[in-house]
Amino acid sequence: MNNVVLKCENVSKNYLDAGNTVQVLNEINFEVLEGEMVAVLGSSGSGKSTLLHILGTLDTASAGHVYIKSQDVGLLSRSKQADFRNENLGFIYQFHHLLMEFTALENVAMPLLIKGLKPNEASITAKALLERVGLGHRIDHRPSALSGGERQRVAIARALVAEPALILADEPTGNLDKQNGELIFDLLRELNKTLKTCFVVVTHDLALAKKMDRIVKLEDGKLIEVKDLA
Repeated sequence: MNNVVLKCENVSKNYLDAGNTVQVLNEINFEVLEGEMVAVLGSSGSGKSTLLHILGTLDTASAGHVYIKSQDVGLLSRSKQADFRNENLGFIYQFHHLLMEFTALENVAMPLLIKGLKPNEASITAKALLERVGLGHRIDHRPSALSGGERQRVAIARALVAEPALILADEPTGNLDKQNGELIFDLLRELNKTLKTCFVVVTHDLALAKKMDRIVKLEDGKLIEVKDLA
C-alpha cells in the first residue's frame, strides 16, 4: 500500500491571454499511493480540469515533473505518451463519451483492442467486467438504449478493463441523480478495493469527497490538503 503511483514535483501551468501570462497552477507537489482514492476540490476556473489533463498526459506542464509509476511522463514523445496512457491510465468523465455506434461490449473492449489483444480475448475480458458492474444482460445494447447510470457504468468498465494503475475521474457522478451517484461511487470503491487501483477524482460534490481517503483543494494555483471538510 505504500507504493507511490503518482507524484507531482513543482508542476506549474501558465497561459498567455491577450499578451498577459496567467498562472493556473503554481508549483504543485502531490503524491497518490497505490489503492488510494483522492478527491480534488476547487471552484470553477481553479484549474482542476487542467491539473487532471496534465496528470493524464493530455496537456503539458509549463514547468515541473509528473511521475506515474516512476516514469517521468513529460520525457515521453507524444506517441509514447499515448502508449503509456493505454497501458497505465483510465479516464472517467461527467459525460460518458461512449462511442454511440458500438455496443456496450465493444466500447469496453476497445482499449484492449488498441493494446493489441485478439478480439476474442478482448471480448471475454470486457464481458466479465460488464458482468461485474451489473450489466451482463446489457452487453449487446448500444448507449442510446441504456440509462444514464448504465452508460456511466459502461464508461467505468471501459476505464478499468486494462487494469490501469491510476484512474482520473472528472465529475464522474455530476450528471447523475443522487441515488445513481451513490451507486456509482459504491462501485468505484468496490473496484478500488479489489483491484488496488488508485483514483484521483475531481468533484464539486462534498458528500462524495468526504467518502474518499483524502481530500485536496486547488486554491490560487496551489494544492492544499484538507483535514476537516465542513
